[in-house]
Amino acid sequence: MNNKNEHLNFPIVELAEQRTKLWNEAKAFLASKRREDNSVAAEDTAAYREMVAVVDGLDEQIQLLEEQHARDTKQRTIRNQPLVSTPMPKNNIPYNVLANPCGTKQYSDAFWNVIRWKIVTNDLNTGVDSQGGYLVPNEFNDHIVQSLEEHNIMRQLARVIHTSHGDLQIPISAANGTAAWVDEAGAIPTSDTEFGQVVLGAHKIGTIIKVSAELLNDAAFPIEPFLAGDFGRRIGSLEEEAFIVGNGVKKPTGVLTTAQVGVTTADADMITFDEVMDLYHSLKPAYRNKAVFIANDMTIKAIRQLKDSNGRFLWNPSLAEGTPDTILGRPVYISSFVPTIAAGAKVMAFGDFSYYWIGDRQGRTFDRLNELFSATDQVGFKATQRVDGKLVLPEAVKVMVMGT
Repeated sequence: MNNKNEHLNFPIVELAEQRTKLWNEAKAFLASKRREDNSVAAEDTAAYREMVAVVDGLDEQIQLLEEQHARDTKQRTIRNQPLVSTPMPKNNIPYNVLANPCGTKQYSDAFWNVIRWKIVTNDLNTGVDSQGGYLVPNEFNDHIVQSLEEHNIMRQLARVIHTSHGDLQIPISAANGTAAWVDEAGAIPTSDTEFGQVVLGAHKIGTIIKVSAELLNDAAFPIEPFLAGDFGRRIGSLEEEAFIVGNGVKKPTGVLTTAQVGVTTADADMITFDEVMDLYHSLKPAYRNKAVFIANDMTIKAIRQLKDSNGRFLWNPSLAEGTPDTILGRPVYISSFVPTIAAGAKVMAFGDFSYYWIGDRQGRTFDRLNELFSATDQVGFKATQRVDGKLVLPEAVKVMVMGT
């Protein structure tokens, strides 16, 4: 067996492969025996039913082996349970498992049995999402997050918060109190700090990934990285667009939507060296230590040609692999969703993007769709995620707006 499938029970996998092969042969046999009027001879019908009976027998064997495997796992768990003084719940499941059921190997094994073989066990009950489908196991969720970050620079720069339910209310200091010099025995003035509030809700993203039944039943096909990568590519692109320019209607509010204007260019189609410098200094020094630039690739191309009065380029290419290029000593990141140079467009942002908060609600959910694409012998996987994002402190990011 391939190492990638060691977590699957070998006899079950072998029987499932045999079942799939026989079922495909039965379908092909029936199709070859159909007459022009779609009728089938009695002897051919009997032969087809015998083939189907063999497939049904394999289904029963797989079910029996799955039940046996589940009981063996349960017995091993009971025998291997250490005698410790840690309090246990009534059902004898450790508290760490109750707090994170999707992190157990038992749940992971059951999840991938469903994804590849459609073998459903009670082990998945702990990870059932409220709207149907199954929460992905932790190690798979990590792969998805990694893929999302690869396709989404905002997840690399922003602060990501994981929430289980309900809106996340973030208190924000809208105005700070001040101190004052006071005469001896003089009255100390009162100065209150004013607080505001930013609320992170949850907006739903969804996509359906289709996989052929033959490919899915191929034990050598790496289904886990395929699903994680394709989900990450689709969702990551849609997320990044919303995190940058989203209007907050059924989607997150983009950083450019609420960031403060740092500088407005004199021309509608050209950026000068001085205007980039003005954008840099429009940001308070306290935010510059972690600040980065974000712009469209075509805007970056224009900036790379800018020079100061001594003929030195504003752009500084990176000398180390994996390290971003810099402008005025600060890293530069490229996103295709930042608008290109045009009249009135917000073409560049500079700031500390850790003040952009992303709220992931309850993890990602997968649901196997067995019947929707059965006519084309395909299996669908519905992937959903609920997320929100907002710039919680608008003064932490400044934008450059093109003149009109």
